[in-house]
Amino acid sequence: MRFMLLMYPGPQDEVAGMIPSEKDIAPMMKFNEELTKSGALLSLDGLHPSASGARVRYRGGKTTVVDGPFTEAKEIVGGYWMIQVKSREEAIEWAKKVPAADGEMVEIRRVSEMSEFNLDPASEITKQAERVGAGLEANQKKA
Repeated sequence: MRFMLLMYPGPQDEVAGMIPSEKDIAPMMKFNEELTKSGALLSLDGLHPSASGARVRYRGGKTTVVDGPFTEAKEIVGGYWMIQVKSREEAIEWAKKVPAADGEMVEIRRVSEMSEFNLDPASEITKQAERVGAGLEANQKKA
């Protein structure tokens, strides 16, 4: 099973908007290395503060773009890990090991797999999903 661990930084991190120091990054790199060695880590990234981002909202067939920063710091994702583990409980155990600071939070979400949608193997949607999967693999090789 794949799970996404979403890191929500504390409000002080979002407001500061600074790149962490080597000293601040060290515990997270140790955690990332442990996760990698376990074979569970599929991908990870940190995100810049919301001041450099935007939100696109959809309502009534129209889109609205709102530039950051965003006022609700508790709703701002600061980074993520994509992991593959045997159970939700194992994902929770990994999340408990994240070297988070006071006020930070990690949300655990199971990733939907195409096999869960119970699609006809001969359907156009299944074929599209296969093309997208092949395209993702090709894009990852380019990166």
